[in-house]
Amino acid sequence: MKAQISVIGCGWLGLPLAKSLITDGFKIHGSTTSVEKLKTLNQFEIEPFLLTLNENGISGDYAQFLSGSETIIVNIPPGLRRDPDKNHVAELKHLIHAIEDSTIKNVLYISSTSVFQNEENFKTITENTKPNAKSNSGQQLIEIENMFINNPNFNTTILRFGGLFDAQRHPSKMLSGRENVSNPEAPINLIHKTDCIAIIHKIIEIKSWNNILNAAYPKHTNKEQYYKTYCKQHNLPLPNYNTSAKSKGKIIDSSKLVQLLDYTFKVEP
Repeated sequence: MKAQISVIGCGWLGLPLAKSLITDGFKIHGSTTSVEKLKTLNQFEIEPFLLTLNENGISGDYAQFLSGSETIIVNIPPGLRRDPDKNHVAELKHLIHAIEDSTIKNVLYISSTSVFQNEENFKTITENTKPNAKSNSGQQLIEIENMFINNPNFNTTILRFGGLFDAQRHPSKMLSGRENVSNPEAPINLIHKTDCIAIIHKIIEIKSWNNILNAAYPKHTNKEQYYKTYCKQHNLPLPNYNTSAKSKGKIIDSSKLVQLLDYTFKVEP
């Protein structure tokens, strides 16, 4: 049996990640905010914990959830679309204090390439590019990244994913049939769930701590072309784009990740 890992957030990405880590020989503590899901985690041999982060603290047995783990994977979407007034930074401050008082030595924080602004010149974004998001969600993520990176009590690697997808959850399905879709010329920056999980495995395997990595498949077709082609192939109504306004976007460069982890992307969007 390998070391124990705590995975906070066993949802769309976190649950298959936890299952694959168990297959790889790790013992997993997994958290969920849903009582119903505790049974599911148990079925997959994930030791389940009911935890909820809020602005005033953490509800649930977080000390036991962290106890004995050397690494924590923090995979919690900010949830600011649903609740724009939420203070996600305050929630994560409580988690960081709990980590400081635990056995955790390494933190893998799952962030997003939305910490970077979309611009008309489709700037190429590397890990040396300074995050400059103006959105509430983007600015909160930037602050949280800095709280983790600058904390001397543990090692942190920040992993910024582009647009997450798999066969069931594909952005084309959300855009299908929509009118007046913006930014038709902007490049895509997508990453399949299979690659997300494999990259996380590689970071843990080679102990690639104290890094910042951008992760998106290195194919950047423009959105209009890509989504229309996908919708045609899957017999979905085509989205219609607003071509009157200038498109804004960015190109996420993942070459540092490829080099550092000796990684080859597995699933093309």
